[in-house]
Amino acid sequence: MPMMVGTFSVDYKYFYLYITLYSVKPQDKFRMRLLIFISSMAGGGAERVSANLANYWAAKEWDITIVTLAQQRLDFYDLHPAVKRIALDLAGESANALAGLLRNVRRVLALRRVLRQLQPDIALGMMTTADVLLALAAWRLPMLRTVGAERNHPPQMPLGYLWETLRSHTYGLLNAVTALSREGKDWIKTHTNAQQVTVIPNAVTWPLPRQEPRMNPNALCRSERQLLLAVGRLEAQKGFDWLIEAFSTLADKHSDWDLVILGEGSLRTTLEGQVRASGLDQRIFLPGRAGNVGEWYESADLYVMSSRFEGFPNTLVEAMAHGLAAVSFDCDTGPRDIIRQELDGLLVPPGNIAELTTALDRLMSDALTRQHFAERAVEVRERFSMARIAGMWEKLFNGLLLEQK
Repeated sequence: MPMMVGTFSVDYKYFYLYITLYSVKPQDKFRMRLLIFISSMAGGGAERVSANLANYWAAKEWDITIVTLAQQRLDFYDLHPAVKRIALDLAGESANALAGLLRNVRRVLALRRVLRQLQPDIALGMMTTADVLLALAAWRLPMLRTVGAERNHPPQMPLGYLWETLRSHTYGLLNAVTALSREGKDWIKTHTNAQQVTVIPNAVTWPLPRQEPRMNPNALCRSERQLLLAVGRLEAQKGFDWLIEAFSTLADKHSDWDLVILGEGSLRTTLEGQVRASGLDQRIFLPGRAGNVGEWYESADLYVMSSRFEGFPNTLVEAMAHGLAAVSFDCDTGPRDIIRQELDGLLVPPGNIAELTTALDRLMSDALTRQHFAERAVEVRERFSMARIAGMWEKLFNGLLLEQK
């Protein structure tokens, strides 16, 4: 039964939720029950974002559960002790279309069981396939609010006819979808039936936690030499083949500089072959994945991002937060929302290796400009602070809960 306030009828549940969320005392605020669903927690940008948000909210005493398709033994990022983990152990490729269909039905049913058991206030999907599976698993579950999160610019990563069709039609089952950029938001609104689309960039974590595997920068980088650093998966998206080509052009002129590319991936053998062919295997290094990447940022003199496309590049923000000037392709999407041209870094036309080479040459030659850029680069710590970005998520969650009737 609703109660009467003056001439207005107020539903008890709605009134209670409003008072709970907006209580004057911070310690009395609503303790959110949040479930984050993602394919795995192995190393990667979306996985890092999931871990960072989960840890932040767990420290605020929210009830946080991370659910993955992959096994927990593959987890790379450390989690707050209060974060609960559920691994469905349903990852992997399927032999054919029918096997894939059956596997995804099992995934949806398994996730639906978890949702019914835990009854979170909000379920958040991370990346397209997780968003689609969440939308199907949560269909007609009362009281549950669902949010999908795109972690790349969708047209740059086509998923094939089936998943593209599923995304187009299932996003309307979610209560909201988030994008990392205005361009991503516009694409989602045009190509899917999403009800509500909100732009929420990634937060920067500074300083970065140190975890395994740890690699000592000083063991590879001599103190008398200058270090150009890049970080990312060794995949085509990251454009490290372009970066090696650009550095090879500059190597003779800047004989006191070395290039380090931190990361691991399927193109390791190809990139190592390119390095050997350039004759720079004593100056271009691919040491692998580092859990102490913050120490590498601190040891570097300049950061470079050569990606063919991005969503919102965590490594670029992290490098700048550690006081590095940056050079990046102005690819879709993210870098133009992070680097302020000629203020804290340089943006060059996407895919233009000659322009990338020129920009690197300029900053490798000019320590004073690098210093000036670095002094302004650290402002990303505030521009993309965890408190600020988490607040954007919290505003979205609270709004969805208040819309509930």
